[in-house]
Amino acid sequence: MSSKANKNIGRGRKVVVGMSGGVDSSMALLLLKKQGWQPIGVSLKLPVWKNKKNHLRENVCCTVESFRVARNICRKLGVPYYIVDAQKDFKREVINYFVSSLKRKQTPNPCVICNRYLKFKKLLDWAKKHKIDYIATGHYAKIKQNLKARKYELLKGKDKDQSYSLCFLPQIWLKHIIFPLGDYIKEEVYKLAKKEGFEFFLKTKQSQDFCFIDNKSMQEFLKKEIGQKPGLIVDENHQVLGQHQGLYFYTIGQRKGIKLPNGPYFVKGFNIKKNILIVTNKPKELLQKEVFLSLFNFISGVLPNRAINIQTKIRYRQSSESAILYPVNKLGKLRIVFKKSQRAVTPGQFCVFYNKNVCLGGGMIIR
Repeated sequence: MSSKANKNIGRGRKVVVGMSGGVDSSMALLLLKKQGWQPIGVSLKLPVWKNKKNHLRENVCCTVESFRVARNICRKLGVPYYIVDAQKDFKREVINYFVSSLKRKQTPNPCVICNRYLKFKKLLDWAKKHKIDYIATGHYAKIKQNLKARKYELLKGKDKDQSYSLCFLPQIWLKHIIFPLGDYIKEEVYKLAKKEGFEFFLKTKQSQDFCFIDNKSMQEFLKKEIGQKPGLIVDENHQVLGQHQGLYFYTIGQRKGIKLPNGPYFVKGFNIKKNILIVTNKPKELLQKEVFLSLFNFISGVLPNRAINIQTKIRYRQSSESAILYPVNKLGKLRIVFKKSQRAVTPGQFCVFYNKNVCLGGGMIIR
């Protein structure tokens, strides 16, 4: 469900609102309150990588300050507020996934995994424990019921679409989820905050780091958690150009950090068995026509039994591209063929597929 809805749509029903202390979740709670719901604010306490070389001392999603803001918002609106400790589960589901993906020389996307296996699951579990049927977050997406298909659908948000990171939500959860900001643009959310007396959000910057480690400390994290494993750097003709300190430092299409003469060079691929980094100085070599997916999710719960035309995104900030999705093959993999070759298709990232504005699901790129 999404809102710019009529007042009193909630009719006194309770809803658990995931609170990050940011403007989006705070205004989502405010909107629900105005619509007649009885919101209950819940923040998840998440861990941070504890190392003196990590510039972050707190998880950016749940700092002491963010808890203070969330608590004050709830107090001002007359809403109960709770903090749920999810540190152990986050380490198991998100950080372990992150490290294991890197060890497989893949490029992880922790937000997709976190939404499916931690954040939404924790909120739903807490709601169920307290006999509450609904949860809500500040994501820019929509949920609607398709009466003909008797299914719930996940739709793109009007503005800052975040359906990509929600592509692994299962059908059984959708009828319990509300996205109050689905019909809003970010500017409207800030205007609402100002109008309601929360001007401080206009001065708050959003972090661009991973939530549990800052970007500047990533190499130290990798050295500590995985260790260095030097190997050769070669071009597509197998000519040795230099040496790397570990394949997990690189991702397909990467240019930064490849300090070789006669460049620029881009990461083209890996010979994992021989620990070799393959680079190219020809950008066209990074184009790929098809991709295979595993660990996939169809939000409807139904696998396609024939080839279908889709729009797809192979990374969060990419615009949608036309493609054909083929049924699951004998090896249990999905094959997607792009109408137009895509640059730097990256194993470990998620390929998310759409039918116009409806997110059909997504899968992890394996090759």
